[in-house]
Amino acid sequence: MLTLTLAFASLASWYGHPYHGRLTANGEVYNMNAMTAAHPSLPFGTRVQVCNTKNNRCATVRINDRGPFVGGRAIDLSKAAADAIGLRDQGVGQVTIRTIK
Repeated sequence: MLTLTLAFASLASWYGHPYHGRLTANGEVYNMNAMTAAHPSLPFGTRVQVCNTKNNRCATVRINDRGPFVGGRAIDLSKAAADAIGLRDQGVGQVTIRTIK
């Protein structure tokens, strides 16, 4: 079986309140304290490694929502994921994104 790994660099942002407790695009309740993310097109359930290029901190997240809806951004992280890679205080930052088999 052939497994493709997608890797690219882009801008990331994060989201928390007021979305915490609302339904995500895949029907789950959004938990800003879980290691999840929104992506415009990756299949739900895809796991990706997101690395902050400013500090080289990385985290693995599961895609469970759609977004971000701001041009130039490829992924919208949960609050927990943004904390894990040191992005929350920045708000938006350059990251690398790599799908995990």
